[in-house]
This record gives sequence, structure tokens and C-alpha cells, in this order.
Amino acid sequence: MEVGEDEFDDRPMRGFRSLTDVYQRCNVAIFEPMNYEEAANDPNWVAAMKAELLMIEKNETWSLVDRPFDKKTIGVKWVFKIKLNADGSINKYKVRLVVKGYVEQFGTDFFAPVARLDTIRLLVALSVHQNWKVYQLDVKSAFLNGFLEEEIYVEQPEGFVKLGANDKVFKLKKALYGLKQAPKAWYNRIDDFLLKKGFIKSPSELTLYVRVKNHDVLIVSLYVDDLLVTGSKFELVEQFKVQMFEDFEITDLGDMAFFLGMKIHQTNDGIFMGQQKYAKEVLKKFNMKSCKEISTTLMQNEKLCKDDGSNRVDERLYRSLIGCLIYLTATQPDIQFVVSLLSRFMHCASELHLKSAKRVLRYIKGTL
Repeated sequence: MEVGEDEFDDRPMRGFRSLTDVYQRCNVAIFEPMNYEEAANDPNWVAAMKAELLMIEKNETWSLVDRPFDKKTIGVKWVFKIKLNADGSINKYKVRLVVKGYVEQFGTDFFAPVARLDTIRLLVALSVHQNWKVYQLDVKSAFLNGFLEEEIYVEQPEGFVKLGANDKVFKLKKALYGLKQAPKAWYNRIDDFLLKKGFIKSPSELTLYVRVKNHDVLIVSLYVDDLLVTGSKFELVEQFKVQMFEDFEITDLGDMAFFLGMKIHQTNDGIFMGQQKYAKEVLKKFNMKSCKEISTTLMQNEKLCKDDGSNRVDERLYRSLIGCLIYLTATQPDIQFVVSLLSRFMHCASELHLKSAKRVLRYIKGTL
């Protein structure tokens, strides 16, 4: 029996599967602890926790004080995450000590801007046009660098309570991850640093900074703790790195190679951007990893409308799929039209809409 044009989902599994296969399909082959007890038995996670506390102490983020009776103390927890390389291999074991910020009450605006994706693409396009290279810097524990204006106390972290000081707490001098103030405090710190170094902030993009001196140009784009740097001279970039090292703990990642799920390949002929790893994750997420490839995103003369007579589908599933497709348009402009069309039916998704969206996934499978 021939498979119809619309029969494109993964075929149902029959019989038995190995445990390894189940783990791979469920994406649980890499274990990330849920709490301190689970992590305490693995030396990799213990070392990562010690490194996080060492960074906090080195940065003079807090000081141990007696528990105040007139102030509320906020709890903290460990958060564990494995960072992967573009090929899926383990890059490092990452641990963050996070404040339970949900107990805070908003008193001021804690908004902090991040670079828009179109700004990143524009920066890359400009670099290609001027034959510049784009470099990437990562600020270690960026949120720990923001100074706090409020008086905040936190509990001692689980597993690392100071001997003989069980009832004492830490008074924060700088922000910790999880605080509602943390993103804004970090942005204010790096913004002040860049402005003092002679950069001018873009009035339309608050994370884009430009410095022009003697016809030499240096551009910095800020995305939370990642900085993209490019300029007319390599010496300018190196000088900026030295200035950053003087004020912050940073990791020089060299040429921009992997950023926001995009793999970047810089050559003398241009800069190539792709999202192969992300596209594979999307196909796996929606059970389309083994689907049949096609060469077009839409059926010929296909017309989509709000009321097409077919049954409604789970809107959360449809919105999630469209959201993934929208992010893929960053490096696949050929799907922009159909994704824009499908996004009109977020609140009235039907089986026909979902079928058309999955057709786009089949097209993506053929362009990996």
C-alpha cells in the first residue's frame, strides 16, 4: 500500500525497543540533577558548585552577617545544566546558585534589554560588507557584577553552610541569579562601563554600542552575558578585550562560531549561518525525525482560512510549532512567507493548519 501525501508522521513503533533507544527518543540520556542531593554524588557537579561559590566570593558578591529580625531572608537553590557543543557533545557542567526571586514583590521596573535577532544579522551583514571578523566574549557569572541599591539577605546555600555559623545569612552587595533586580543591575553596570570607554549607545537599539576614533570603528552588541565585537582593525578589538579583562572575568571565545543556537562559519568568502542542530531538535520534538522530505513549503493553489470545516487541534501544540518555525527563519528566509501565513491561525488552529505546518517541517528535513 502506497503512503499518501499527507501520511508524513513517524510510523508507529511495534514490538520492543531497547532502553537506550527509549532514552534517546525521550532526550534523557544526559542526566541533569534536580536538587543538591542528586548532584552531591557526582564529582563533576560538586566541582562546578565549588567553582560557582569561588566566583561569588572572588566577586565580593556577599558578606556573612547575623540574621536580621526586621528583614525577610530569601532562600536560594542550586540549578544544574549541561552545556552542549554544536555537535551535541558535552561542553561543560554549569551550575548556578539562584535566588528564589518569586518571593520578591515588584517595587520598580526591573526590565533589561537584550539584542534583537535582526540586530545580530545586521551586524554580521555589515561585517561581511566591510570584510571584518566578528568575535565573541562571554562574561563569567555576569549577573554577579551588578550592584544592588536594595538591602537583601539570602540563606546560605545547601551543602555549603559555614561551620559554626548555621544561623547566619549572607547580605548581598551585588546581584545573584534569580533576583528580579539582577538583569537590570547587570545591564546598568555594563552600560556604564561601555559609555565610560567612549562608546555611543544606539537610540533605537539599547544593546548596540559604537565607538569611532580617527575613522576607526569598533562595534559591540550585548546579549545578556555574551558580547559580539567587530571593528575596522584587529588591534582595536584586542585593546577592548584587555579593557574588559581589567573590570570583568571573561572568556575569550575567539571568532564567533556558535551563538543563540546558530552555527556561524567565517571565511574569506563571507559568513555562513545555519541552524542545523536546532532544526534537528525541532523535528525530533514534533515526531518528524523520520518524515518524508519534500521540496516545497505549500501545496499548489492551497488556500488557508479561519473556518475550513476541519476539527480543531491543541492550540498549545500549534503555537509551539509555529514559534519554532519563526526562530528558524533567522537563517532560512525561504520559509518566512508560509510561516507568516500560518501564524495568523494561532487562536483557531485546525487539522489543516497543523498539516500545513508539518509540511514545512518536511521541507526543512530536506534542507538540513
